[in-house]
Amino acid sequence: MFTCKDTTKIDQITTIYLSLPPKFQDMKIVIAGAGDLGFHLAKLLCHEQQDITLIDLNADVLEYAQTHLDVMTIHGDSASITILEQAVVGKANLFLAMTTSEKTNLVSAILAKKMGARQTIARVTNPEYITDRERETFKELGIDKLIAPTLLAAHEIERLVKQTTVTDLFDFEQGKISLAGLKLDDNSPLVNLALEEIERIHQGQYFKPIAILRGDKTILPKGSTILRRQDHIYFLTKKENIEAILSIAGKDPRKVHNVMIIGGTPVGLHTAKILEKNYHVTIVEKDKNACKHLVANLEKALVIKGDPSNIELLKEEGLSKMDAFIAVTPNSETNIISSVIAEESGVYKTIAMVDNIDYIHISLNIGVDTLINKKLIAANNIFRFVRKGRIEAIASLHGIDAEVIEYILDKESRLTRKPIKSLHLPAKAIIAGVLRDDETIFPSGEFQMNKGDRVIVFCQSEHIEKVERIFR
Repeated sequence: MFTCKDTTKIDQITTIYLSLPPKFQDMKIVIAGAGDLGFHLAKLLCHEQQDITLIDLNADVLEYAQTHLDVMTIHGDSASITILEQAVVGKANLFLAMTTSEKTNLVSAILAKKMGARQTIARVTNPEYITDRERETFKELGIDKLIAPTLLAAHEIERLVKQTTVTDLFDFEQGKISLAGLKLDDNSPLVNLALEEIERIHQGQYFKPIAILRGDKTILPKGSTILRRQDHIYFLTKKENIEAILSIAGKDPRKVHNVMIIGGTPVGLHTAKILEKNYHVTIVEKDKNACKHLVANLEKALVIKGDPSNIELLKEEGLSKMDAFIAVTPNSETNIISSVIAEESGVYKTIAMVDNIDYIHISLNIGVDTLINKKLIAANNIFRFVRKGRIEAIASLHGIDAEVIEYILDKESRLTRKPIKSLHLPAKAIIAGVLRDDETIFPSGEFQMNKGDRVIVFCQSEHIEKVERIFR
């Protein structure tokens, strides 16, 4: 356990409060669309040992999936009843419509439900579909859940701009306990101190480190772990303590007034629409028609026609006067490089959208504050439908092959009969926090959980299945 005082970068990402399907020992899952999101979901679900079928019109992406994943593939249109019959969608526990065509996703999800699929989720791009009224309409038609990766990313960015000092922030139970991340600057007073020393010096405010990302290495911290400059520390604490913890780490709060967004992509547009209500927003886009679309859909934001990769242009448009810089062009390299230059120009908070997950470690190590990855954010929102435990929320940390999962203990079990140290949890799994009624607890090995507790578990990927069996 740890004490201290003091807020976000979760790949992102992401609060998840969805209805769980019935519990299945082995789920049959059909995924329409083997592109970036569909392939990523299939890859994650293969680790869960599920029965997965991928449908796509593109034979090349199916061939790639078949050579890299243990899945069955079907070449064809997922909006075709014949193709859905070939996929035996009537016996599917879960149908995921993740193609790049919104209409195909809606039609195929409705058909799959009518043919017997137990749960259906469709990827959409139209923000109007995400309103409560539209959600209810689509549910009546047979679509249980609508996922809009673009909007999820935009809201994640908004959250990060509000909390500029942290690299990640995820609230459990409306902020009763928060997961935050911070990067230690070279001059941080915590550098070269062991965690147990920090606990001794700063007593009185609870602070539970759960992971340290050092370069591309993930460290599960102990009391003897010594912090180094440029370490990314992820910790649990009470929300009201976050500012104090950041202060102890040498991080000064910074209020955001001016924001620059590069890239008039759908993520850029929706982010600007959200942020322009509270901040002075400048958005840079090189395509003339895209600029016209931005002007027509934004009320206050300043739209600049220009090449976002032209750093001199960005400087002329006031880059050094910005408090936050958000790079959401379609090019990950442009987003990373421009974010690094923005930071060198004095911008306090930089956020880059990175589609290539392989770039995450690189960009974290060269100075980008926060990363956004739409695939990971959407996958987190979907993943609760396939988890077997009594899960309330899931969060993922960029660069760390692990998950932070909130379970609820809804019945008496061996989990409530023994102290934590006797539960034989995997070595790379930590019970990091417990919410009991209105009390927030950072448990020691002697702590014993009760029925009704909400338990926050940090677990590296290779042990997730074992942890789920324990909490099932």
